[in-house]
Amino acid sequence: MKTDFDREINRKNTQSAKWGVIQDPDNPSIWHTTDDYFGEDRILPLWVADMDFPAPRPVVDALVERAQHGIYGYTLRTDSYNQAVVDWMQRRHGWAVDPAWIVSTPGVVPAINFLIQTFTRPGEKILVQRPVYYPFFSAIEDNGGEIVSSSLVLANGRYEIDFDDFERKASDPAVTLFILCSPHNPVGRVWTREELARMGEICLKNNVFVVADEIHADLIHRGVAFTPFASVSEEFSDNSVVCTAPSKTFNLAGLHTSNIIISNDRLRQRFQQTLNRCGIGKWANPFGVVACETAYREGEPWLDEVMTYIGDNLDFLQDFIDRNIPGIRVVRPEGTYLVWLDCRGLGLDKWALKRFMMEKVRIFPDEGFIFGPEGEGFERINIACPRSILQEALERIQREVEAL
Repeated sequence: MKTDFDREINRKNTQSAKWGVIQDPDNPSIWHTTDDYFGEDRILPLWVADMDFPAPRPVVDALVERAQHGIYGYTLRTDSYNQAVVDWMQRRHGWAVDPAWIVSTPGVVPAINFLIQTFTRPGEKILVQRPVYYPFFSAIEDNGGEIVSSSLVLANGRYEIDFDDFERKASDPAVTLFILCSPHNPVGRVWTREELARMGEICLKNNVFVVADEIHADLIHRGVAFTPFASVSEEFSDNSVVCTAPSKTFNLAGLHTSNIIISNDRLRQRFQQTLNRCGIGKWANPFGVVACETAYREGEPWLDEVMTYIGDNLDFLQDFIDRNIPGIRVVRPEGTYLVWLDCRGLGLDKWALKRFMMEKVRIFPDEGFIFGPEGEGFERINIACPRSILQEALERIQREVEAL
């Protein structure tokens, strides 16, 4: 292994959101800046989807070279940039993308807001599958939409789709758009081709447009295959937008560079018009352009290494909890570096569980209830960190659970 993922890197004074702010234990709308993540009695931040690993060395070298140029003016995305995206999708996922389909935005979450503005009208309903990535909720409500959930069902430790409920919700004429989270955050499911096909057919039959958030598509665990939604059929591609980015894959979120793939010419033009109205023009972040192209061209060996390390972290976590913390169950992810922990066996309500984790255990995870009411009693933790941090967190949980 070429990269030392065991090395803890001090992120103090780097303006890191993960290591610089903390949520109030009694009011999730209040945040504080903090130094509590450092020092002997540190709190361990395991919340936001941000790795504690350095980006691939070729990306770092390319960014240093670009920074040393000294001029950071208005920057274009070149044909070479688009071709790097196309080549990555073909090589990694077997998906043939035309360079003309790519529209760049400063992030997937902004893109989802812009897509809702483009393809829905205020008052229409938008379908999601809770528990799900909570920025979907604000994107829907802030743009005048109504959230409708066909909630996932936890059966024998694995989340499944209730297709009868999904079809019933999708058949409501007021439901015009479905936000598909694939791989699913926070439960870690990587939807099979058959599951995607069934959801896609239901959406086609009911004139429901699909926005597929595939930002975690490259983070797939051993023995699991990822299928891009739009690759399933030409009809699905024509009825969908796929949101991609190198940010989660290569730990580049701060560079605000995402690639939205829209094969339907008419829909792509409509989306571009929305971006124009919002002042999102053709210019790009010069460092984001360099990082994305370099990562897609030279970062694959690093990605294979980091996924091996994260997979070993997952095995370590599973074994530790199974042996030492009977009140918690691991919902084992098929993709992402996020793990959904079922803590209902601890017998704590959602606020007591939050205070327990932050004040007793002294870790800061993402509380399950922020992903929807279906998440109450769960915690989401980020295991893209050195194993020493993960082990420290698990040992703390064990001690405090034993003291309950």
